[in-house]
Amino acid sequence: MGSRRDRDGEGRARNARPRDGLGRPLPYGAQGVARQPEGIVRSPQQTVGQAQALLAEGKPFHAHEVFEDAWKSGPESERALWRGLAQLAVGLTHAARGNVTGGARLLRRGADAVEEWADGPGERQPYGIDLAGLVAWARELAEAVERGGGPIDARTRAPRLRVP
Repeated sequence: MGSRRDRDGEGRARNARPRDGLGRPLPYGAQGVARQPEGIVRSPQQTVGQAQALLAEGKPFHAHEVFEDAWKSGPESERALWRGLAQLAVGLTHAARGNVTGGARLLRRGADAVEEWADGPGERQPYGIDLAGLVAWARELAEAVERGGGPIDARTRAPRLRVP
């Protein structure tokens, strides 16, 4: 007899456990935060706007899911950008959960990816995204997380994605 797995309407495995604002699983039946629907195709401007709103609410895990949709559905030429932004959101998630090592590592990995993308041909501020500011924010936060050693407040430490 196999283990019970949550499935969506098409039979794909999906974890239906409720989650808190940082994406941590809660017990079945607990009141959780609404999850981001998966597989939504948004315009880049919608992606940035929705992710920024989620970051401002202290929900970097949810912002990561929005970036992940863009990464998976966007043009091949932009996948490294969206993946890097998703890594930054996951790094903030881990830092807010108190995972110092994982948070700092993912913040730096995302910063490297975004910086590498920004150094490529074309626009330096795609869709109004402040890539240089995000790189600086991520590296500074990684240092602060390592110095502090404990969880940070995702809402107050959230980045500003767009150029002011």
